Amino acid sequence: MAVSGLTLSADMVLVLLILGLTIGLFVSEWIRIDIAALCILVLIGLLGLVPSDQLFNGFASNAVISLIAVMILGAGLDRTGVMNQISVWILKWGRASSQRVVALVGASSGVVSSMIQNAGVTALFMPVVGRVSSRRQIPLPQLLMPMGFGAMVGGTITMVGSSPLILLNDLMLTSNRSLPPGAEALQGFGLFAVAPVGLALLATSVGYFWLFGQKFLPASDIKGSSQPANTEHYFADVYGIEGEVYEVLVTVDSPLVGMRISEAERLPGAPLFLGIQSTDQPRLAPPADEMVWVGTVLGVMGPREQVGQFALDHQLKLQPRLKTFGQLFNPTRAGISEVVIPPGSRLIGQTIGDSKLRSRFGISVLAINRRGEILHDRLRNEVLQPGDCLVSHSTWSDLAELADDKDFIVATDIPKQEQRPQKVIHALVFFGLSLALIVFTEIRLSIALLTGAVGMILTGVLSMDEAYQSVSWKTVFLMASLIPLGYAMEATGTAAWLAEQVVEMLGTMPGWVLQLALVVLATVFTLVMSNVGATVLLVPIAINLAIVTGGSPAVYALLVALGASNAFILPTHPVNALIMGPGGYRVKDFIRIGGWMSVLYIAVVLVAVNLLF
Repeated sequence: MAVSGLTLSADMVLVLLILGLTIGLFVSEWIRIDIAALCILVLIGLLGLVPSDQLFNGFASNAVISLIAVMILGAGLDRTGVMNQISVWILKWGRASSQRVVALVGASSGVVSSMIQNAGVTALFMPVVGRVSSRRQIPLPQLLMPMGFGAMVGGTITMVGSSPLILLNDLMLTSNRSLPPGAEALQGFGLFAVAPVGLALLATSVGYFWLFGQKFLPASDIKGSSQPANTEHYFADVYGIEGEVYEVLVTVDSPLVGMRISEAERLPGAPLFLGIQSTDQPRLAPPADEMVWVGTVLGVMGPREQVGQFALDHQLKLQPRLKTFGQLFNPTRAGISEVVIPPGSRLIGQTIGDSKLRSRFGISVLAINRRGEILHDRLRNEVLQPGDCLVSHSTWSDLAELADDKDFIVATDIPKQEQRPQKVIHALVFFGLSLALIVFTEIRLSIALLTGAVGMILTGVLSMDEAYQSVSWKTVFLMASLIPLGYAMEATGTAAWLAEQVVEMLGTMPGWVLQLALVVLATVFTLVMSNVGATVLLVPIAINLAIVTGGSPAVYALLVALGASNAFILPTHPVNALIMGPGGYRVKDFIRIGGWMSVLYIAVVLVAVNLLF
């Protein structure tokens, strides 16, 4: 198609100046990028480049509302402990080799990221990866980068997995207002329209680390680096507290029938008694005088061999899984902590048995650290002294109440958010409802996603305040403030003029060269500014470039959005920033490993998009 020869107008010059200012502010980070975007929005309004009644449409756009709803849905899944089940699944199916574990970590983070923002997925997966690293003795650096890269490419599986793809449909529909006469109006992509491309990218990422991960990634943990979920190793190394939690059923022939918990704990080889269910609801920290009857279910902790031998010796039935105490023993709800007895505590001089810590405070004492000496045996008879560090098991809610009692000092970080594993069914039902509305109906994407989000709030998965807190308002303001810039580029003809300049520079280059240039340009822009900014700036240019050269505007726009997710080379992307510290990575690790991943990513995107569309 011949170039039409647009004349550079005053409005175009203003838009180009604002475009340069936007890039300069984003690259220099002189002010926060969300504040910079808000300044650009105000400047566009003051100059009249967008009608005043349309200036703030970005805040009510389908893309922004969809993004808010996705964040709330992700927070609901997080609050119910779904991620803990993923770690169990990885440990179960990754037993054969560490290579398989790496592949499962990358694949699972990618699949989850197809519906939840990749930075949120990375934050959710950090404790999952830490737990897998601890259990399988795999260095954390060999897991975090495959997980992070998997989360980034997983966002390309659906149109709600990453900010550029969420924004893409709105930008394409906006461009319809300024299409030349006779041009066919652009249609948005369906939820799974890009799934083959995203799955190909995820397979590439998994295969990349499967084949070269052990060669490229650091082979050992960095000293001093923080590792999430290393609590179990800490308590095992310091206090000798090892093992898993199990359920045992008291049979009619068991000698434990008629015993008190305190008597059962003194039996040879007894594990730690952490929970009980007799006739009422299951509960943790069974009181010492609680009686054991036929049919009582006990929650115990210890090495499997010890628990199994104790069950055999005392006619107990070892249950194959946690059925009664599954929710109570969920690590998002309960765990092991350290509690110090301060000078002046009213408990000083009392034995642990007399202080009734289980019945009064809901904590089971597993060990005592007294001036460096670790005490395990006959703890009920130990007299509490100033400075005693009690290693205890309790629910996090009981521990939070204990932290407010002046007789104790809680030395363990308490999870700041209440976990609700009992609401997991509600969360999954409303998450599934949103997907069903998107796939099987013509309901607008934002309404479908908000349906699930509101459902989670109404059923108590999240409170309204928690829903507000789950939203990254920085991202929301960034996206909503930049949308008018994209509209201004379209409405003033700036995008078309820039497209013509690109065509004149490249001459009669083949279409695939133009596509490669767009993907590379989107990649570079993403590395030095936000992926949202790169998408808003480049999609209008890509659409007009396609019109001028006879290409497919939808394909060119999609290539930009996918290119904006190619951010492996530098730790400027939120995902890379999250994993850099815990993994002990250096910038050159991202350049070396992410560089090759970026090349593979671009190649797969170009081939897959052209084959599919």
